[in-house]
Amino acid sequence: MADSFYPFVENGPEGAPQAPEGAMEVRSPARVAVYDDAAAAPRVVVVEPSDVRTYLEEVTATVNRLAKEQGGSIPFTVIRECVENLVHAYFTAPTVSILDGGDTIRFSDQGPGIADKRLALEYGTSSATEEMKRYIRGVGSGLPYASQYMEDKGGSLTIEDNIQGGCVVTISLAAEGDVWPVQAPAAPYAAQAGAPTGNPVPMTQPPAAAAPYGAPQPYGSPYPAAPTAPAYGQPAAYPAGYPAPYPSPAAPVYPAPYLSAYPGAPTPGLQAQTAPAPAQPMSEPLNSRQLQALQHLVTAGSGGASELADLYGSSAPTWSRALSWLAKAGFAVKQGQRYVPTQAGAAYLSAPPR
Repeated sequence: MADSFYPFVENGPEGAPQAPEGAMEVRSPARVAVYDDAAAAPRVVVVEPSDVRTYLEEVTATVNRLAKEQGGSIPFTVIRECVENLVHAYFTAPTVSILDGGDTIRFSDQGPGIADKRLALEYGTSSATEEMKRYIRGVGSGLPYASQYMEDKGGSLTIEDNIQGGCVVTISLAAEGDVWPVQAPAAPYAAQAGAPTGNPVPMTQPPAAAAPYGAPQPYGSPYPAAPTAPAYGQPAAYPAGYPAPYPSPAAPVYPAPYLSAYPGAPTPGLQAQTAPAPAQPMSEPLNSRQLQALQHLVTAGSGGASELADLYGSSAPTWSRALSWLAKAGFAVKQGQRYVPTQAGAAYLSAPPR
């Protein structure tokens, strides 16, 4: 019995009446299917029935270990909340499927199911009975917390009906469908002595003419001599085409500028600086899914990934990424489990860029 696994659940005062015999008895083994290869049958790990707390602990630990072995990044606490949700199904035929290299986990059962799936994702709503609260918090925080965490990480949590009763809860961080627009990487600088070789992109050399002393120097150009006398121990001049060494402490040090023509190229003799990442570009119009999500938010006032998936098809993770992109662009903000449009989002629909 690992009571430390449930630090927020009390056993009740000494002498309190115990739960009826068999009220929360675990009778079904939990089957954990690990899909190592999509083209092959899964391997199945069985967790045998035991007392409720030990059973919940062993199922959570087994799923977490197998998902991490596949390379998954879903945290233990999220997995635990989904496993504890099996209490509401009275542990009837629980099955856990680990897919997408551990980044998608599906929990299914054949219990009574969840009638109002949207309400189940709101904090404070719960169907936990008094006997269930002996093993879980029962305050309506489990699935809402798991859903919020997954959406904050660009993933999703969905609730669906099982084939013949019960429900299926799927948590996923796996990328599918559209992805966020990605900034094009800065062009690599031209191959120079000591620079990385094997660059497949041919580059044009910057102008060879030297700029006045103290001005930004294109990479590879001669570094002009200082108008003052050189520091002790340094030659008065350097052959053309060779950059000067790092200035001595007596010489003035000029900060390395951001060279707009060749971002990312180091300035000779000075420490290279990385230019700040540009803001999300708004010159291009939204793609069709992002635009559809924004239109829904403005029309309905708010929305979520599961809601958009129900209305327009595609997967909840795909819509979750679209909503997250709108939030990054400043067109929506997340409030609880839903996204609401901003004034910038409404203005975009009025006059989108062409």
